[in-house]
Amino acid sequence: MGGSAPRRDAHLPVETTSFVDRREEQSEGRQLLAKARLVTLTGPGGVGKTRLAGRIAARVARAFPDGVRHVHLAGLHDPALVPLAAADALGLHDHSTQPALDALVEQVRDRRLLLVLDNCEHLLPACAELAAALLRGTTGVRVLATSRHRLGLTEEHLMEVRPLPVPDPDGDLSAAETHPALALFADRAAAVVPGFRLTPGNRAAVARLCRRLDGLPLAIELAAVRMRVLGIDQLLVRLDDRYRLLSCGSPAVLPRHQTLGAAVDWSHELCTGREQLVWARLSVLAGSFDLETAEAVCADDGETGGEAVAGTGAVRSYDVLEAVAGLVDKSVLCRESGPGGVRYRLLDTLRHYGLGKLRARPGDEAAARRRQRDWTQHRAAACERAWFGPDQREIVARLRADQDNLRAALDHSLSAPGEALAGLRLAGTLWFYWHACGAPREGRHWLDRALDANPEPTRERARALWVSALLAGSPEDLTRGLHRAQEARALAHRLGDEAEAAHADYVIGVVQLFADDLHTALTHYESTVARGRVPGQHLSLHGLDLVELACARAFLGESDRAVAVCEDALRLCEAHGEEWVRSYVLRILALAHSARSDWPRAASYACRALRLKLDVHDVIGIGLTLDLLALITAKGGDTERAAVLLGGADRVWSDIDRDRWGSTALNSARRDGEKRVREEVGERAYDEAYGRGGGLGLAGIVAYALRDPREPALRREPDPPQRLTRREREVAELVAEGLANQQIADRLVIARRTAEGHVERILGKLGFSNRSQIAAWVTAQR
Repeated sequence: MGGSAPRRDAHLPVETTSFVDRREEQSEGRQLLAKARLVTLTGPGGVGKTRLAGRIAARVARAFPDGVRHVHLAGLHDPALVPLAAADALGLHDHSTQPALDALVEQVRDRRLLLVLDNCEHLLPACAELAAALLRGTTGVRVLATSRHRLGLTEEHLMEVRPLPVPDPDGDLSAAETHPALALFADRAAAVVPGFRLTPGNRAAVARLCRRLDGLPLAIELAAVRMRVLGIDQLLVRLDDRYRLLSCGSPAVLPRHQTLGAAVDWSHELCTGREQLVWARLSVLAGSFDLETAEAVCADDGETGGEAVAGTGAVRSYDVLEAVAGLVDKSVLCRESGPGGVRYRLLDTLRHYGLGKLRARPGDEAAARRRQRDWTQHRAAACERAWFGPDQREIVARLRADQDNLRAALDHSLSAPGEALAGLRLAGTLWFYWHACGAPREGRHWLDRALDANPEPTRERARALWVSALLAGSPEDLTRGLHRAQEARALAHRLGDEAEAAHADYVIGVVQLFADDLHTALTHYESTVARGRVPGQHLSLHGLDLVELACARAFLGESDRAVAVCEDALRLCEAHGEEWVRSYVLRILALAHSARSDWPRAASYACRALRLKLDVHDVIGIGLTLDLLALITAKGGDTERAAVLLGGADRVWSDIDRDRWGSTALNSARRDGEKRVREEVGERAYDEAYGRGGGLGLAGIVAYALRDPREPALRREPDPPQRLTRREREVAELVAEGLANQQIADRLVIARRTAEGHVERILGKLGFSNRSQIAAWVTAQR
């Protein structure tokens, strides 16, 4: 049984600093998108392409009923991952073996959405191929790209993003605040010197400085940070000295493309030796990262790499914290909220600069990338150990946030000489992430590469084989999956690793179920369950042995025996506080009670399953459970409601591609439910109710389903929205965005305890028991 846990927000990135309006550019971008399906914002690094693209996309969002999605490409290096990253941003879960790009186009063929491809310059051919396929294979998809270079398609409309205009320092500056470059400097300077503002006494110097920096936003921001220790006149003098030095005394102004480099050089020289070294080592990280990751990658831990930097000595963990704080103060690192608290990010321009410094030190890049990979393996292994427990949502949120760094670690291991086995180990350790978190295609990508690079008979290969087989969700891939699972079992037995053999056994049974060989699957799981848990076998896979045994019995009409197995599985899950496997157990109980025609109890179990599946964002499980609940509802006599549920289920399934996933048995509830509902309500009424369900979205249809009056635990309707205060409604919106209490506190600039109090009062007023119900309620209110 496959599923997916919470995916990282694929909407527009959160702005961590204020944005100085480019009104004319925003207007031009909106006009271009109105008439062109591919618009590329071009310009030098540091000019503000990403921020401008985000603003333009936000302004046109209402024109795209299927949403605006942002694809971060800065951390990608493998061109094959471009369509996978786009599918992830779109929330698609393709299980087929057809080419990734073909599957993506097929799934969005009838949608109206805007896809923002950010930082395309290092992956131009792959980005051009993606854009071309979307333009030619769909009619409602538009693409907004940012790149230092054009994609090169005939359909492409270019918009050059220029530096901010700077007024004449000797001209009329009475309205200085209306000039974007000066306003940007003033805003950033006020962040480090509270109370700073443009005055008649300083605005000419600010204008002169911004002109010296050619109006480049990033250069202006880096210079403004120096206001912490320098006055504006001192800053200008030192900047002039710096530029004269760089140009060897030439009075000519440096070319614009050198201006940013000069500003970054100056910022680098103003860093301490340790800050410079930490900056360089952090450049191997892609995307955002937390302090623990920074410490693991930057601290020497007995190595002597740090001693080569004069005056720094070896870098220890406590040094990294101090250096990170200094780099945040200097605007080299961006601070942002994320799962588990504060995270950091290097802007792409500054990351490439740091990487250049790192590569100038022989062996340092390889050492930093090994440390990053080893830390990623350590974190992945810890998450795997904790997976069958109460922290699944937090684990998935953390791994989603680290996704770019997972990719970087895998890519390094499978590209660097002598590191392939480590890549195979990491890809296999992440089995629960690929399987339970809706990333089967990307998992297969890494596993195929790792298996090809590691033909030797090792424990790591045995694991990777059965994990690869587990990710086979489409009928055309089942034969290959069965062969790989059988190979994994044979190799594990040969190596004497009974735990990996037991894992492979589980997968063999799954393939049999998906192939509709129910009697063989039943015999297989009766044997594995009778054997009991093998030492070292992961509890999730042991629990899933029970789930699949109950599933086979339920499909074969043995409802009483299925219920007995489910009760054993529930006890196991409840003892560990586990939710993902438990949600499948509850769905099987709903199926078993349906076979008994006990519709109220079946509905109760289905609703409980659905609530848990929303908690862990198990999209496939939500689709399956909605199908089943629709059948239960129809059999219970409420056919119009069943039609609404079917419409909502199909909207969920459109992100998965039902035609290429599952089996006849698994999809039987949908088939039977639709047939009965159409016969009962008639085509016209069915189409109207079905359309209403399809328009609710995932959280909305789950909220609708959970208001089933026949489910005793859910009879009480939420209180009206006016019961919440304005601040409580604001907090509820942030909960719906997936923010934790600390993130809410950071966003609203309040204490964490205050945020916790707001959430508790919201739960009490609405009669809810968890945050997912708040999210569903917010969606329904919208």
